[in-house]
Amino acid sequence: MPAQLTRRELLAAFLGLPAALSGCRSESLEPLPPGELVGTSASVGHRLRDGLNVSVPTDRWQRKRVVIVGGGIAGLSAARRLSMAGIDDFALIELESQPGGTSQSGRSELVRFPWGAHYVSAPGGENRALVKLLEELDVLEGRDENGDPLVAERFLCRDPQERVFYKGRWYEGLYLRAGAGDADLQQFAAFGQEIQRWVAWRDAAGRRAFALPMATGSDDREVRALDELSMAEWMDRQGFHSPRLRWWVDYACRDDYGLRAEQTSAWAGVFYFCARVPAAGAEARPFITWPEGNGRIVSHLYQQVQKQTHLGMAVADVVPTQTDGIAGVDVVAVSHDGRTVRGFHAERVIFAAPHFLTRYLIRPYREAPPAHVAEFEYGAWAVVNLSLSDRPVSRGFPLAWDNVLYESPSLGYIVATHQRGLDYGPTVFTYYYPLCHADAGAARKQLLSTGRDGWADVALTDLERAHPDLRSKTERIDVMRWGHAMIRPRPGFVWGAARKAAAKPFRGIHFAHSDLSGIALFEEAFYRGTLAAEQVLVAIGRKVDSIL
Repeated sequence: MPAQLTRRELLAAFLGLPAALSGCRSESLEPLPPGELVGTSASVGHRLRDGLNVSVPTDRWQRKRVVIVGGGIAGLSAARRLSMAGIDDFALIELESQPGGTSQSGRSELVRFPWGAHYVSAPGGENRALVKLLEELDVLEGRDENGDPLVAERFLCRDPQERVFYKGRWYEGLYLRAGAGDADLQQFAAFGQEIQRWVAWRDAAGRRAFALPMATGSDDREVRALDELSMAEWMDRQGFHSPRLRWWVDYACRDDYGLRAEQTSAWAGVFYFCARVPAAGAEARPFITWPEGNGRIVSHLYQQVQKQTHLGMAVADVVPTQTDGIAGVDVVAVSHDGRTVRGFHAERVIFAAPHFLTRYLIRPYREAPPAHVAEFEYGAWAVVNLSLSDRPVSRGFPLAWDNVLYESPSLGYIVATHQRGLDYGPTVFTYYYPLCHADAGAARKQLLSTGRDGWADVALTDLERAHPDLRSKTERIDVMRWGHAMIRPRPGFVWGAARKAAAKPFRGIHFAHSDLSGIALFEEAFYRGTLAAEQVLVAIGRKVDSIL
């Protein structure tokens, strides 16, 4: 907790004054359970941002065909694609002590749990690359009559999947039907009809308006026009004013993008509801999940490229070179303590870190930052994992996988033991809180100025509204702070010039990150990493049969 804030001020800042007053009524709170702040590399990243001069001894240089900067899903996917093509002479450099970025997971004595992304939508048969990956993970068991993959039941999210807490009671689903009037239900139905219209929409080339990955969808003017509005403005124009509908849509924007509806591109807002629906009138594709979330995929990808991966190494400099008419790229990396320095002479680089880092790490960008880099804006998130000795009191609809509080700025929590069928006894709740400030820099400052104890108290106080005995059942609380958790798809960004400019290779450097899609989803990171690797394979003279 920041020293300058009282407990009441801290809770008011994150949960609102009513919650703060309620949370501070008790004069003698029990001490917070033990735990730690996970992810310690923010300070290293800030040193690189501020300019870290590193010199590499002559004997610490090595040659690699390809260097991959960043070991999140995009970087791991790029490494996998290179390996599939028989290219093993590469190095993957990751700042953190474990790979995966926002898809990484943690472990307790009871169960593994996510530190961020925790599901993937079942793909259609046309998404060949993702289908192949899921086959490797032994998740699929054949195809249906349409050629779409069938997901083994044990990997599909178990029922009950979702519930929402409102005025002292839990209700099934995330749209709050309890107490809804006729006008609310009519608008909910009309919204569904409009979404179905977009699901059925096709352009002159037969492309869907919204698809996963987004690059396979339409770029028609009618679709791109949605990006000129906020989701809230689009709903105003459609006449959707029901508070319950507006809350549901706002929750969707906060959930996938870390933005409120008035901050989110209408293209991204409509995408959320359309892209996972295979055809008009059909149900959305089901969720594939594991107790540790997408950490299961990270483990699989990392095992394939572990020998080429350098963890705990920060890239300090990326320098395009020209030697005897031959172009290359030099990469300098340093360990967290500064004691280990490595240099790589590479033919090509895949920059799979967030694009805002290009202005700090790529030397020509550092000397003259391209205008498009400043357009990339990222949201800040806190993720809190609470290890419980037993299930807390819960009134109404029973505990689900996803549990959301209607009157909270958080996203609620998911239950790590749900997928394992452990419905009684100890469990782990993973609590998500997006900081949706209009000023992304202010959001990061607030996130990082609040320590483990502050975030632990916020999570407990928030969830105690639904579970009055939660504090007494919580044995441990660990916190992860994501300062640049995901790209913000603000109006004008998704189909603006900046995203297009950022995706173009630059002097031997190819870019691969979900932010190049404008939306931070697993499918986008996987696609961007695979695409960049295939571009590099072509550039180094390999014949490539694309798997995308």
